Amino acid sequence: MPLPVRLALPSAVLAASLLAGCAQVNPYYDASKPHHRPEGFANNYPPNPAYQRPKVGFFEGWAGRIRNWTSDGSERLPLAPVPTVAADLGYIHANKTEPALTWIGHASFLLQTGNGVNILFDPVFEERASPLSFAGPKRQQAPGVALSALPHIDAILISHSHYDHLSLASLRALYRQKGGAPMLYAPLGVDLWLAQHVTGGDRSRIARFDWWDKASLRGLELQFLPVHHWSARGLYDRNETLWGAWAVSRPGFSFFFSGDLGYSKDIQDIAARFPEGFDLAAIGIGAYQPVWYRNSHVSPDEAVRIHRELGVRRSVGMHWGTFPMGQERIDQAPRDLAIARRAQGVSEEAFGVLRIGETLRVPSQAAATAASSP
Repeated sequence: MPLPVRLALPSAVLAASLLAGCAQVNPYYDASKPHHRPEGFANNYPPNPAYQRPKVGFFEGWAGRIRNWTSDGSERLPLAPVPTVAADLGYIHANKTEPALTWIGHASFLLQTGNGVNILFDPVFEERASPLSFAGPKRQQAPGVALSALPHIDAILISHSHYDHLSLASLRALYRQKGGAPMLYAPLGVDLWLAQHVTGGDRSRIARFDWWDKASLRGLELQFLPVHHWSARGLYDRNETLWGAWAVSRPGFSFFFSGDLGYSKDIQDIAARFPEGFDLAAIGIGAYQPVWYRNSHVSPDEAVRIHRELGVRRSVGMHWGTFPMGQERIDQAPRDLAIARRAQGVSEEAFGVLRIGETLRVPSQAAATAASSP
């Protein structure tokens, strides 16, 4: 007789985690690079001691995760419905000349670069951000653009291996899109996962990146950037694959995608490489409670600080409103973002949030300068 779901869940979670990853030697290990390790990768800077995670035993830790995953989520329910809007599919499919950003939900975005290139970041269209179909963070809002309604995607940029950023089913569907497969741009190690699980061993459409690596794509420069985070898809593969943020730029337009990150000196390092700043950025603002989450995700206050330090002209908050990843209410981040903006003297126009499905049309720096000239 089958066990009830709640009794069967611990063993199912453990089994799925064990199958999802197993320890291996880092095939890209380079002893000359400080963030490389024989078994994987490490952050550039130590964690913030103010955000130290309470020490718990193995079984206590997993008991906490299971309680979290089996919760009905009532403590995270929004105080008001998360705003959504029907996507402007006519514009999205016709747009070839204007930089535009469409929020699909969580960390999934469609970036149209203004020169005819369509890029997806961390596409996840599944109902759960989990290795299991019946447990784990459940989607609270439908994707702002259905996978089947997307325009032809030229490139997919992946920040890291966590389930709310790296989706097997979504990537398989996108790789088989009409009109030809997109290029897949991935951190070191994630490229191997893609070849094994998505492309059937074909690596011709996969480009792998270490921190600061660059590639060209139809007039664009893509660069993978260091941030403070970690990676895993199972119990025994922690930090075996790399993680990071992305910069996409061309003459007259630049975009920063934060992926997941805790606040660190990496931000100053990125700012030094991009002294002219960015026209547009998507920066995480959710999953910052409890406080020790902030060695992996930034609070809204830290997100505004990143916006200022990177010299971003227009930022939108992401990583909220879709999957309940932190212990704050799923709509708490925008309220705390408003407090942080006021405290740091940043306007809502400079750093706000989109409705799920909304498209933000962003004039490039050159166009904005021309429009403001007498």
